[in-house]
Amino acid sequence: MPNFIMICGPQAVGKMTVGQELAKLTGYKLFYNHMTIEMLRLIFDYDQKIFRKMNDVVRTKVFEEFAKSNEKGIIFTSCFDFKYELEEDKAYFEEWTEGFDKSYVIELEADLEERLRRNKTENRLEHKASKRDLEWSERDLLNSIHKHKLNSEPGQGEELFENYMKINNTNISAEEVAKLIKNRFEL
Repeated sequence: MPNFIMICGPQAVGKMTVGQELAKLTGYKLFYNHMTIEMLRLIFDYDQKIFRKMNDVVRTKVFEEFAKSNEKGIIFTSCFDFKYELEEDKAYFEEWTEGFDKSYVIELEADLEERLRRNKTENRLEHKASKRDLEWSERDLLNSIHKHKLNSEPGQGEELFENYMKINNTNISAEEVAKLIKNRFEL
């Protein structure tokens, strides 16, 4: 059975970029959150309940089928709300990881100034069409600080997840972060 890795953290913290590097090191498949967001936003308005519902349906079905595959593992990137939507996000994680051999959670955090810089990087804009409206994207990033709690309190992640690691990647390259993850969990 394959393994499931979730890389979580706030917008522009480097989840997808770390996931890309980790996929290279492990042979796991990368399923970053904007793969479904970009597809569904062409059909449904982002702010509608149906968008979130369909986003969850598509992701859950992908994970369900992937767990039955002969693949080594999947890396998924996501925001995880450690306060306001904690129970809902935890329930999704438990549903998504059913059928996988092991599940791992890597939480990334970085300084706001660095996240604002990363919000404009070529790799991010290439893979996330909705982020190309830089004014909207930056405003969304800043507004989410007040709407969500996208990084955990000390000790909270360890309480929530069995195989958990938190990394402040403000000054660490994605390649280095991927190596830390691979080594820590012997992937």
